[in-house]
Amino acid sequence: MAVSLADIKKLRDVTGAGMMDVKKALEEANGDFEVAKDLLRKRGQAIAAKRSEREATEGCVLAKAENGFGAIVAVSCETDFVAKNADFVGLVKKILDVAMANQPADLEALKNLQVDNLTVADLVTERSGVTGEKMELSDYTFLKAAKVDAYNHLGNKLSSLVAASDANADQETVHGIAMQVAAMAPIALDADHIAKEVIDKELQVIIEKTQQDEINKAVEIALKKADINPAHADSDDHITSNTAKGWLTEEQAEKARQIRQEVPQQVQQSLDNAKIEKIAQGRLAKFLKESTLVEQIYVMSDKKEVVKDILKSKNVAITDFKRITLNQE
Repeated sequence: MAVSLADIKKLRDVTGAGMMDVKKALEEANGDFEVAKDLLRKRGQAIAAKRSEREATEGCVLAKAENGFGAIVAVSCETDFVAKNADFVGLVKKILDVAMANQPADLEALKNLQVDNLTVADLVTERSGVTGEKMELSDYTFLKAAKVDAYNHLGNKLSSLVAASDANADQETVHGIAMQVAAMAPIALDADHIAKEVIDKELQVIIEKTQQDEINKAVEIALKKADINPAHADSDDHITSNTAKGWLTEEQAEKARQIRQEVPQQVQQSLDNAKIEKIAQGRLAKFLKESTLVEQIYVMSDKKEVVKDILKSKNVAITDFKRITLNQE
């Protein structure tokens, strides 16, 4: 049956689907508006199921904060083209507004909230039917505090939230810290907020790396003493390929293999554990300084001031932060 332009426009405004998709759905539904909506929704579900194995590595991340509550929402899709589409960004904004209004406790609770007579999860699925791409509400987090500030980085792939203990805390400073969190990706507020098992595990990794560094240094020294370029003998495969290229003689290749086998064993037996521990503790301190918010260099400072000093000078106490990104880091 023929459908009117008014009906096509109405259904398109409600669903966001393309003109031809809307027209086809209305024709199949014999003009029944609700049946046509259901057809479009089912097509979205079919596309979502068909493309469930595809990777949704693009998308949009947005944050918002007001009245002591802040939220970040991330919706993923397959291509940057869709991620930048105004309707897709509008969908993320709508979901963020729902989160702000209802303050759900977790991602699943957000997915089950109702908007436009659909759950948020169904709304995303419906949009998937419009674009033909896999989409998913991939992340959600929030903060509640006396003062919460949000920062959205250009490109809608990275957002952060920061909580302060005082509702009257200096806004410029709090927002600057939100930008700091986005830019520098701290893992915790300070060292006291990192679980002991995490620090212990990091220290063990550092110790092992420090031991390997000592072994590698000894191997390099031994190779140089044998008049062998360490870059030509940094692995068995390279020794073989560089011998074939004529960069190493057969005698040098044999000597290099001998050094790579014997020197690590000798060094391992004679490692100065006290020295290794001291080096590792220094590296751990550097890691904590670079990875905890209050110890980082403030990105907005030309004088390389530390965040904790900035906060102290402005009498601002940051209590928590959140960060979501779709960027590879």
